[in-house]
Amino acid sequence: MTLERRHVFGGLFILAGVAAAFLLRSVLGTVFFSVTVAYVLWPLRQALVRRGRSLRVASGLATAAAFLAASLVFLPLVVVVYLRYDSLVALVRRLPDEVVVELFGMVYRLTLEELVPVVLGFFRTLAGLLAVATPVLFVKVTLFVFVVYSLLVHGEDARRAVLALVPTSYQGVARAMNRRVRETLFAIYVLQAATAAGTFALALPVFLLLGYEPFVTLSTVAAILQFIPILGPSFLLAGLAAYHLLIGEVTQAILVVVVGGAVIAWLPDVLIRPRLARKTADIPGSLYFVGFFGGALTLGAVGIVAGPLAVGLFVETASLLSTELHPESVEGAE
Repeated sequence: MTLERRHVFGGLFILAGVAAAFLLRSVLGTVFFSVTVAYVLWPLRQALVRRGRSLRVASGLATAAAFLAASLVFLPLVVVVYLRYDSLVALVRRLPDEVVVELFGMVYRLTLEELVPVVLGFFRTLAGLLAVATPVLFVKVTLFVFVVYSLLVHGEDARRAVLALVPTSYQGVARAMNRRVRETLFAIYVLQAATAAGTFALALPVFLLLGYEPFVTLSTVAAILQFIPILGPSFLLAGLAAYHLLIGEVTQAILVVVVGGAVIAWLPDVLIRPRLARKTADIPGSLYFVGFFGGALTLGAVGIVAGPLAVGLFVETASLLSTELHPESVEGAE
């Protein structure tokens, strides 16, 4: 294949990819997550093949491991709600029959009888939205499994096809970028799990000192909420603060917001993510911090992976450019 024909086919490949991304934009986030997960699972798939498993069996086992890991993230939340159902009911029963709020000289009264229909209406609306979203969620989960499995089975063919479009003199660059993508994605998922574990460890003493009896349960919920972009444990802390305000415990509400917000919601993201980013992905902590929160604010859930990945590729590109412009410094360092 001549270089000109290679460029033509490469251009067609890019155009087809852009057209597919536009037409399939409603599931683009699912496909993106599937590609990143397949990247992370590639070493597992290779290890299973080396142990004598067939290509399809190894890919199936790796895909099953990913699905199981994703399910286990939110399983503790379901278990906690089930085991602590009676405690939740007891907390609701502690709410006063009437809430009085004084604001700018005006007194507002809200009775529990007026509040119950509002809460029930909210949960009915939420249940309706979940019922509508369930079929779509099922389709996206099925798509996620199929895409991950297909990428693991046909990953070698895809890699050879992409490298064939790259001129020989630039294939080293392509391999360096591929290595950076794999290492960054692995670090992102490791960082997410490490941040959740760190949140659990920091939340235990805070909830214990604040006098909560189910401090292990609350710490578990806070750790799981770390997987939700932007809101995270802040959602739990806001709910606790609102509850204490309703029952007249203003000091406790302030302590939950100030102490809990600083230690549980803020400290893990500032302390754990930047430090581990340098060790696992070789990305400066400040750049990873910008990539994580900038990506999450711009793209939502997809951004917590896409943002740091873009930063990682930027760092790798800067390193390649520096090597190209100053090769003598690299040789001297070696």
